[in-house]
Amino acid sequence: MSTTPSASSAAVVPDSRDVNAIPPLRRAVPLGIQHVLAMFVANVTVPIVIAGAAGLSAEQTAFMVQAAMFVAGVATLLQSLGVGRVGARLPIVMGTSFGFVPVLIPIAVGMGVPAALGAGLCGGIAMALVGFFLPWLRALFPPVVTGTFVIMLGILLMPVGFAYVGGGFGAEDFGASQHLALAALVFFVTVGLHQFGRGVWSEAAPLLGLLSGYGVAMAFGLVDFSAVGSAAWFSLPVPFAIGIEFHLAAVVPVVLLALVTCAESIGDIVGTTAGGLNREPTKKELSGGVMADGISSIFAAVFNAFPQISFSQNVGMVALTGVVSRYVVAIGGVFLALAGLLPKLGAVITSIPSGVLGGAVLIMFAMIGSAGVQMLSQVNFNKRNMMIIGVPLAVAVGLPVHKGLYAGLSENLQAIIESGLIPAALCAIVLNLVLPGRDSMAGEVEEEGGEALDTARTAGA
Repeated sequence: MSTTPSASSAAVVPDSRDVNAIPPLRRAVPLGIQHVLAMFVANVTVPIVIAGAAGLSAEQTAFMVQAAMFVAGVATLLQSLGVGRVGARLPIVMGTSFGFVPVLIPIAVGMGVPAALGAGLCGGIAMALVGFFLPWLRALFPPVVTGTFVIMLGILLMPVGFAYVGGGFGAEDFGASQHLALAALVFFVTVGLHQFGRGVWSEAAPLLGLLSGYGVAMAFGLVDFSAVGSAAWFSLPVPFAIGIEFHLAAVVPVVLLALVTCAESIGDIVGTTAGGLNREPTKKELSGGVMADGISSIFAAVFNAFPQISFSQNVGMVALTGVVSRYVVAIGGVFLALAGLLPKLGAVITSIPSGVLGGAVLIMFAMIGSAGVQMLSQVNFNKRNMMIIGVPLAVAVGLPVHKGLYAGLSENLQAIIESGLIPAALCAIVLNLVLPGRDSMAGEVEEEGGEALDTARTAGA
């Protein structure tokens, strides 16, 4: 069946729907950089937030930001180009996962950042194993479970966003007017560009919002450039520079969360093939993609960064532009890796005032929650699914507030329960397995899963 090309598709080259196509460099390079702009802020935010909570110095934080950029670039190359069975070989951009932040913050604060890195390494092993055995495990993550998980993640991250709005963890002038004003400026600029901008203006809204807040902060002398001046221009990544430690109380919750987080990767792979290629992913693409998440997370821990996962906003960009060449994304990965070799760039990013960062991350965390709502909009709200949604949400919100409920348990169990995310996610999985009606809904889940996850992730989670 032939169709007449529309005006909107005329700008797309004939082979843009071929995942193995190599567009001309004059076109591929800008498209690759566009992918980097869409995920850059979110990727560097995670190490800033965790390092800030753990009380690391500006130099150490800048080093972790540099590591996050380098690792994300290498992980993107692995995912898009593939090595053996590892990698989806699809246009998927990788970056540091927000999903682990609620669990890694208490680990980094209580046991140290090396313990958080060691737990992340073990989580990467768990994800790689899930990818290897994925054909037997995919039924554990229907849309009702993954949607509930994403909502919980957004809810539990929102207090972290407001901590930065007020000036950051442990700030002596927390809640000062300059922090609130900068956060408000970034918030309104980002929302305005995201909703009313077109093309790159909308896609790069978080970055442009941060730049506006950063510029105002510099004008009022609120930016400390001391770390920038002392940072080198170029340096190679150093494995285990921060150190790595293994504590059972840290490893267990991160491994459990890693198993649940694989649902995000599955959704992004489904969304990429559905939105860009108009088909379901193959078993090889799904298995290789999740394994790439795991291997990349192991690599990240070795090179002083946190667990890696596919970035949802870039899935939406693939569907929006119609360009599915994995080599375009690989070019973006090269730029990310090169950025990770420039310590001065990491120092500049670290100098962003907490209030400026808060205005941006608050929107990111809110979008994660709204993406979960979007995912659940594809689910039948019968009494079974209402129970699967409601009970885990109660667990996720209630347990972190009343720590006295489990103060008498062992240290390992307290570490699992403390974030609320682990017990709530496990609750959703178990309820989905044991409540009656799952078999009769299997066809609905299989049919709707790809569309639901794709729709949610294009919302910019």
